Amino acid sequence: MDKGNSRGRFRDTEAAKGLMLVSPTALYATLLLAAPLFAVVVYSLMIDSKTGASAGFTFNNYIEVWTGKIYQAIMLRSLIVSMTVTLITVLLAYPVAYFVSFGVSQQRKALWLFLITIPFWTSYLIRVFMWKVILGYNGVINSGLMSLGIIDEPLTVINYSVGSMVATLAHAYAPFAILPIFVSLEKIDRSLLEAGQDLGESKFLTFWRVTLPLSMPGVIAAVLIVFIPTIGDYVTPELIGGGKIPMIANMIEVKMLKQNDKAMGSAIAVTAMVIVAAVSVLFLLLNKRFLKGQSK
Repeated sequence: MDKGNSRGRFRDTEAAKGLMLVSPTALYATLLLAAPLFAVVVYSLMIDSKTGASAGFTFNNYIEVWTGKIYQAIMLRSLIVSMTVTLITVLLAYPVAYFVSFGVSQQRKALWLFLITIPFWTSYLIRVFMWKVILGYNGVINSGLMSLGIIDEPLTVINYSVGSMVATLAHAYAPFAILPIFVSLEKIDRSLLEAGQDLGESKFLTFWRVTLPLSMPGVIAAVLIVFIPTIGDYVTPELIGGGKIPMIANMIEVKMLKQNDKAMGSAIAVTAMVIVAAVSVLFLLLNKRFLKGQSK
């Protein structure tokens, strides 16, 4: 009787109601995300890439991924491109977010946020094609420079290069970096900034000692939001890079679909996820450190 009463009381609690509310979504997400991930891990550990047959538990695929020079080069390139994009995007996004938060009146902030989110109205693929038109061999930049007589023939350095990929990705993910930084800046108590200036601090030192540390959670969130998808981007290297500068996602596509080597493709995918998870945990620890510093 006591057990039945305790179960009845639990069903009437807010926790039970919340659990019942999220259970269908959680089950759906588990089936949709966990099941494919489990299949990928099984393929990478149970199938020998060289023979294509089941070989029990084997780490040969991972050994080849971590020791093969081609895989190392592609992994390193993906990390460099993603980190460069993240750095450029966050450095450009912070001044915009700061201006909207501190330099725009409360009545106009909604308008500015509306303008920032306009790129979301178009497909990511369309935005990438736009940059392909701008940076192409006969694109807007080359055609404009040739018509002005600055160059005699189209520049190849801006076409099918790592720099063009970085520019495209930085533009595509800029709104994702601006918004979390803006939210973090909006949460800062303005009285703290006024107190710093009242104590004789310059505007720069007040920003450096007060505003920047308090906004770091938003910065770290922006870093994660940009870094995680860009390291696995497939469309930009394929279109802007012309397929000549493959990244992790392109190599996975080649192994999985073109070479029908699901074992090696799965091993590359799991390795990429581990790298992304390690970097993400590092930034989350930094975020936790900043939050602890604010609470003291």
